[in-house]
Amino acid sequence: MACSCATHYGALVAVVVSFLVASGGSAGVTAARYGPGQCSPVAALVSEHLYNSLFLHKDDPACPAKGFYTYASFINAARTFPKFAATGDLSTRKRELAAFFAQISHETTGGWATAPDGEYSWGLCFKEEISPASDYCDATDAQWPCYPGRSYHGRGPIQLSWNFNYGPAGRALGFDGLRNPEVVANCSETAFRTALWFWMTPRRPKPSCHEVMVGEYRASAADLAANRTPGFGLVTNIVNGGLECNRTDDARVNNRIGFYRRYCQIFNVDAGPNLDCAHQQPY
Repeated sequence: MACSCATHYGALVAVVVSFLVASGGSAGVTAARYGPGQCSPVAALVSEHLYNSLFLHKDDPACPAKGFYTYASFINAARTFPKFAATGDLSTRKRELAAFFAQISHETTGGWATAPDGEYSWGLCFKEEISPASDYCDATDAQWPCYPGRSYHGRGPIQLSWNFNYGPAGRALGFDGLRNPEVVANCSETAFRTALWFWMTPRRPKPSCHEVMVGEYRASAADLAANRTPGFGLVTNIVNGGLECNRTDDARVNNRIGFYRRYCQIFNVDAGPNLDCAHQQPY
């Protein structure tokens, strides 16, 4: 589903660059264009065949996101973030891809313990949170005020949630995230861009997931005291630590790790240390 609803790529570049200038370059987001026939770093590592083998059931009739998460949409979205899966040596690049795919797979999984091909073959099955418990509006956030009648429940590969994420994601990527959050579940390229924006953008004191996976994370004194050690577990802490970290044998954390191990095996890279966040304080 290559999007007519998405911002035209050339315009998106200008929007992102303008946002960087306005924010002093601190957003962790950059944009680049690739000429005709020039393969992006991500496409060089992930062919369409490999992509479809990672997400074997994303287009299964049982999946609400059937036909939504196309390879073309992922590759086009990744072009907006030239440092994604393009930083460090080959193993580091592959490990970052495995970590990203693992996190979005858990967030959108339709798998279960006895699912065909295993529960870790069912990533990208959902594009929107089913029966959200609330409209995910933090009314105390004056910078990103909720728009009447809008819900900021989980949408897209990373299940973007809350007005304080929709607002800045939309500002960075060229859509009105507060007035039109529905676009994240209606346009596949925008959906992938929001997931990659979340992945690449530090929200201090949180580092970005990208910084953690490529070795750029440097623990502060507070991080050391909270046992926030680098590794896939810290990425889970960034994504959903308030609900999943500082507890042992959490099923959600284990599911994320299961996906990660599968993808690392497919990419033929070591998963690295500190896979869980059982003993990490959340941010």
